[in-house]
Amino acid sequence: MPLPRGEISISDKRLITDALLKSGATINEINTVRKHISDFKGGWLAKKAYPATILNLILSDVVGDPLDFIASGPTVPDSTKFSDALNILKKYKLWEKTPESIKKVLLEGERGIIPETPKAGDEAFKNVVNVVIGNNRVAGLAACKHMKASGLNVVLLTATMEGEARHVAKLLASIAHEVSMSSNPVAKPAGIVAGGETTVTVVGKGRGGRNQELALATALKLKGLDGVVLASLSTDGVDGPTDAAGAIVDGKTLARAEKTGLNADKFLANNDSCSLFSKLGDLIFTGPTGTNVNDITVIVSV
Repeated sequence: MPLPRGEISISDKRLITDALLKSGATINEINTVRKHISDFKGGWLAKKAYPATILNLILSDVVGDPLDFIASGPTVPDSTKFSDALNILKKYKLWEKTPESIKKVLLEGERGIIPETPKAGDEAFKNVVNVVIGNNRVAGLAACKHMKASGLNVVLLTATMEGEARHVAKLLASIAHEVSMSSNPVAKPAGIVAGGETTVTVVGKGRGGRNQELALATALKLKGLDGVVLASLSTDGVDGPTDAAGAIVDGKTLARAEKTGLNADKFLANNDSCSLFSKLGDLIFTGPTGTNVNDITVIVSV
């Protein structure tokens, strides 16, 4: 499935994907680039399989389930262009670091030397049926069902959560405080689920993933708050470049860190959430789950 286009190597494609993941780019932006350096994604599978009938059963790992961005849309008309891919790399100041093989394909595509990805109206999509059979909302509702069975009042806050992890954390922490003070938007004992996928702009040299960074940033805002816990994890069991699925925090997390001489602010500034949670024993391990429908964050307030 990662079949590169032209003379692009797998290692070059991996390099630019890794750079985009660290840049703070959204998954839609990352997949816009991926589609234009692939000979399989961006509708090319449908184009090459035509006139065969294709039934694509989709597990969505993209917020909002846009079909042309899930797995970079191998069986769906592409809504983006080579120029979009170029602009994204320049937007995140990655163009100068982009391998020459990738630059060549993108520039030739922009100039019309090589064909664009298949677009809407192409006959290649006449015999294609795309069906979303699982997504973040399904996972979020399952989490709600489980917590309700445990005696909690539950609400699925959203299945389309996006944004920089540490900024989203401030909002989630404010919701935790609100529930603790006023039982709004749901009465205690409360279980709140928020699903989606945040991003991290990596500026430090530490280890962590978006869920661990979100949990750490939330812990900074939950300091001293009793009766509230937040857990955030990736549904594929792998959060960023770590073997943890995510992390769990509460109002005492910072106090525990300080007691052992750990400065949580410094760990966050260095994008080193995994190291901190590893020392505290607060990482969540599930192992690879074999599927991916984005991330799930749970707040419990009693």
